[in-house]
Amino acid sequence: MTSSTTHTPGSVTRAAGPLAAAPGLLRIGTRGSALAVAQTTRVAEAIAHATGVDVALVIITTHGDVSRAPLAQLGGTGVFVSALREALVAGECDLAVHSLKDLPTGPCDGIALGAVPVRADPRDALCARDGLTLETLPIGAKVGTGSPRRAAQLLARRPDLAVSDIRGNVDTRLARVDADLDAVVLAAAGLDRIGRGNAISERFALDVAPPAPGQGALAIEVRAADAESAPFAQALAALNDPQARAEAIAERVLLGTLEAGCAAPIGASGSMTDGILTLTATVYRLDGSEQLTAAASLPWDASMPDGAAPTELGRQVARELLARGAEQLAPLGAAL
Repeated sequence: MTSSTTHTPGSVTRAAGPLAAAPGLLRIGTRGSALAVAQTTRVAEAIAHATGVDVALVIITTHGDVSRAPLAQLGGTGVFVSALREALVAGECDLAVHSLKDLPTGPCDGIALGAVPVRADPRDALCARDGLTLETLPIGAKVGTGSPRRAAQLLARRPDLAVSDIRGNVDTRLARVDADLDAVVLAAAGLDRIGRGNAISERFALDVAPPAPGQGALAIEVRAADAESAPFAQALAALNDPQARAEAIAERVLLGTLEAGCAAPIGASGSMTDGILTLTATVYRLDGSEQLTAAASLPWDASMPDGAAPTELGRQVARELLARGAEQLAPLGAAL
């Protein structure tokens, strides 16, 4: 007889269109890019294995996917999130998977952060022609990025570079290397998730080029009313990594306290060592000519109230940056 604690893993499918709710089925909303589908498929497989329910991917098109305008002009990273959240609230899907760095820092009525899975490599990656590194790129090399933070970090280290704004999916950006650019900078996690890690010529150290808050982490959102009910609670518990969640909360609270959007060049990195959670953050002038760094640490373990220590840590580091004049360097909305 099969034990009550074992089960047969459920199936994972991709819906061709809208999919009605059904018993024993979890529908996961995702953007339709290769990266989004790849990372959501991994989440779906983990849920199917842990719960035994069938899981279906439901593709949602967002405004950020169809517009070619610079991200900052579109209103920030929220352009990738709003359509998924609307589908979740409307009952068109049961969970939504986001790149955590895309989530606005403010709360969203009716939606809860259900899980943050184990974090992938949070570093930025240089993808350059001929295997060049940032140090060995020729004088005046052309480097593409859609991130003001990455642009500021590049110019801080190599003010001679010609940094240009680019948009498009991973393959579109990589195709510009050796075409009209010498290199592009992308998130290492995204490249790894779609099997393009071989395009990386250098992974930047976190203390040299701190990433966007939440980079490398995924966010699984759920309707707040469903978060504690079956099979949602079981699925979310199987996915959630307490350390990744604590690091992400600290980084996001920092960003929210600074009232900084995607146009603000801010890097942040949370880390855990021997029960001590540390947050380091750097604010840059847009042209890379100046920067300001602050760090703090607090004890943390998984038995603590969810988010209490990480929230305090994020606020503490943000307040130090503000007290030292961060708003003079970057476009921030916060004030002491």
